[in-house]
Amino acid sequence: MADQEQPAKIGNVLHPVGDVGAAISFYRDTFGFGLKFADGDRYAALDAGGTTLALASPEDDITGGIVSASVKVADVGQAVEAVVAAGGTVVRAPEQGPHEVAALVRDPWNNLIIIYG
Repeated sequence: MADQEQPAKIGNVLHPVGDVGAAISFYRDTFGFGLKFADGDRYAALDAGGTTLALASPEDDITGGIVSASVKVADVGQAVEAVVAAGGTVVRAPEQGPHEVAALVRDPWNNLIIIYG
């Protein structure tokens, strides 16, 4: 990862929800988060003050209901290899989704991390 031109960054925090529309309303009305992007009832990205709160329906939730940081990288496969080389494990190998390529890994302390790009 160190030889990439752009360093990886936290792209969003994934928050699994049962009803994306209701969750948009809740976070907008309760905290004032603005809607950045919505894909029907599957997924929405909210502006949470410089951090993106990603609301994922059960259909788009690759974590199994666990809140997880998502790290955006230039090369998902290379990042997954770097995680494994550093002592992490692969939960779900990289796969093309409706919006990007994503993988699910665990760090050496058993925390889930979504890697996407």
